[in-house]
Amino acid sequence: MSRDLPEGFELAAVLEREDPRDAFVSNDYASLDELPHGAVVGTSSLRRQSLIAARYPHLVIKPLRGNLDTRLGKLDRGDYAAIILAAAGLKRLGLPERIRALLEPESSLPAAGQGAMAIEIVSGRTDIDLHAVLAPLNHTATEQAVRAERKVSKVFGGSCQIPLAAFATVDGGTMHLRAMVATPDGKRTAKAELSGPADAPEALGQQVSDLLQQQDAHDILAACKAQADAAPDV
Repeated sequence: MSRDLPEGFELAAVLEREDPRDAFVSNDYASLDELPHGAVVGTSSLRRQSLIAARYPHLVIKPLRGNLDTRLGKLDRGDYAAIILAAAGLKRLGLPERIRALLEPESSLPAAGQGAMAIEIVSGRTDIDLHAVLAPLNHTATEQAVRAERKVSKVFGGSCQIPLAAFATVDGGTMHLRAMVATPDGKRTAKAELSGPADAPEALGQQVSDLLQQQDAHDILAACKAQADAAPDV
């Protein structure tokens, strides 16, 4: 789900969230903890790369590109000992059996909006009230959580070149939001978490962003961007 919508479009509804967690997928090992020294782990996400590098410095992390079938094919061919994917994608495509373990947010904080799907519409239509039509599909708790997460992503210019995580949960009228920015090697990390009213998600997202900034989060992200700009295309 993009953090910014093109001009003339808006989100009309956010559907109930699928599993937001990361999934460990392997044919030979049951978890990251079981991987031997030097085992190759594949991921397309700098966020996942930084989290794995911080906890498992003995593993080798290599890029993993392509659609889901291509990525699973590379694993089955033996290019990787394990790969990390979004659990939601595997479940939605009817492949939950490929998941060997689910990584809890405490160890692998999800990306902003991970597992969530939204319906985007053209704004300003007068022939039909799409908001009224789509209102029954909107899942309030998911919408509130995603709005808070997207706020953090927008503040820090979230993209595939930035190891950024933001994950919110809603319990009644209270939201708990956790966020992180890090360098790809996991050696520099800023983390923040805060609870607040669920009906003011953007405000909570801004507060968490402010806490991250107090830990030099923008300096960390500037280093990530500089590294990405200097890296050769592959």
